[in-house]
Amino acid sequence: MRKIVTTADGTTSIHITETEEQYHSNHGAILEANHVFIQSGLQYLISKTSKPISIFEMGFGTGLNCLLTCLASVKENISIHYTGIESSPVNLAEIEQLNFHTQLGIQKEEFLKLHQLEWEKKHQINDQFSFFKTREMLQNYSAKEKFDVIYYDAFGSQTQPELWTRAITDKLFDMVQPNGVVVTYSAKGSFRRDLAASGFFVERITGPPGKRHMIRAVKQTC
Repeated sequence: MRKIVTTADGTTSIHITETEEQYHSNHGAILEANHVFIQSGLQYLISKTSKPISIFEMGFGTGLNCLLTCLASVKENISIHYTGIESSPVNLAEIEQLNFHTQLGIQKEEFLKLHQLEWEKKHQINDQFSFFKTREMLQNYSAKEKFDVIYYDAFGSQTQPELWTRAITDKLFDMVQPNGVVVTYSAKGSFRRDLAASGFFVERITGPPGKRHMIRAVKQTC
C-alpha cells in the first residue's frame, strides 16, 4: 500500500507501508532535498566552476530533486543538463496529489511537466535547463557521457541492497568526470568504504534535518 503523507516542512511525500520506505524524509521533503542534493552537490560544484554542468540522478522518483535543480539553474543562470533514471516510475495520480508547487511558489504545470514529458527523449525545459529521463535499472545502464554531479537517491539498503555495493561504487566512479561529486543522504559505513575503495575521496558531512551525517564523494585528480 502507498499513501500520501505530509512531512515536517509542510511538503507531501509518498510512504510505502509494506517496506516502511518513504520517498523523502519525515523531517521535510524540500529541506532534505535542498540540503543533500542542491547545497551539498550542485552548489558545491558551482562554487568551483562556471561551466555548464551535467547531473545524473539515481532514483528520479517524485521529481523533486529535478524540479529544485531546474529552479536553481535559472536562479544561478547556469546551464545544466539533467539525466534521471528510474526503473519504477511513480504514477501520475500520485504525482498530482503532491504539493511541491505550492511550497515553492510555482505553477503546478511546471512540476507536472517533468512527469508528463516523454521518456527516452531529451527535452529543453528553459534556456538553462535540459532534461532526459530513462526507464532503466542502474545495474543495466550504460552511460553515454560522464557527469559532474551524481545525486544518489536510491531507497535504503534494507529495500534495495543491490544498489549499495562495491560494484555500484565502481560504476559511479566510472560515470563521474574528474573532480566530479557524488552526494547521497546515506552515511552507511560500508558504502562509504566502498566509495573510497573505488577511488573517491569520501567526506562524511553534516546531514539534513533529523540526520547527523551524509556522504559526499569527490573524484579527485592528482
